[in-house]
Amino acid sequence: MDLPSQMILFARVVETGSFSAAARALNQTPSAVSRQIAHLEDRVGVRLLTRTQQGIALTEEGEAFHERCKVIASDLAETETMLSGLGERPRGTLRTVATVAFGKAQLLPILPEFLDRYPEIRLSLELTDRPVRLGPEGIDLAIRFSEQVDDPDAIARRLASNRRVLCAAPGYIERHGMPETPPDLALHNCLRLSTVASWNDWRFADGPEAPPVLDGNFEANSADAIYHAALAGVGVARLSTYLIGEDLRAGRLVRLLPDYVQEDASIVALYQDRRNLAPKIRAFLDHLVDHFSPVAPWERGVAGAEAAGAATTA
Repeated sequence: MDLPSQMILFARVVETGSFSAAARALNQTPSAVSRQIAHLEDRVGVRLLTRTQQGIALTEEGEAFHERCKVIASDLAETETMLSGLGERPRGTLRTVATVAFGKAQLLPILPEFLDRYPEIRLSLELTDRPVRLGPEGIDLAIRFSEQVDDPDAIARRLASNRRVLCAAPGYIERHGMPETPPDLALHNCLRLSTVASWNDWRFADGPEAPPVLDGNFEANSADAIYHAALAGVGVARLSTYLIGEDLRAGRLVRLLPDYVQEDASIVALYQDRRNLAPKIRAFLDHLVDHFSPVAPWERGVAGAEAAGAATTA
């Protein structure tokens, strides 16, 4: 047994008043406790205890030594209490990353409830579409699209389906007409994402016709910028329903080619350690799942939104 452990044992013997009582409290035998105290006395080079008819008594040196042992025992108990609290109560700084468009449209509105529920959590949020690495960057949790996940050490928890549809502003359609088939898109100004080339692959159902070659005079590094460009009437965009649902309902955007939808992507929460997940991360993950699963709020009214978009163009 190391010296700190022997000192804590010595403090327990003094507090309980006998080797037997200390042994019962620690689930040890009295002989084992007595042997460790003897080893401790040999280590420090002085007698610490004397046996009396009533039990044990401290020597003068033992009294001074006991004061030090009480401090160590008290510090250990306080540390154990603190660690127990950390394991149960969500607290501390929570570093979170989300894509720009999703963060602004869906994440920020649900943060007040979370922060009110967990006042000891300080949320540090970065909105970015760049690739991220959880461990090297000290990120606790990231919200990304499934096609962005390339971190082999990350655990992905699906939050919601990410349905992408084609849309444009009514003003753009008035100026350039309504595309009726996918090949018609070759005649339109298609808005593109500059950072991820694969996101510009507007895949259509298999058929005899080759996919149209899509081009346009505007690109941006964020879906959020593409969204605002579409609202401004710059061109045709492929955007997620979580972003444009309200605009379809209000007629600010019109659904194009209603048979087309890309729904093979998901919105996921990324974190590192499945075991011993920090309470602050677990609390935030549970909050996200409660709001976005099993059916995301923007999908609950999607049928009505699409019907409204179709009525606008009729």
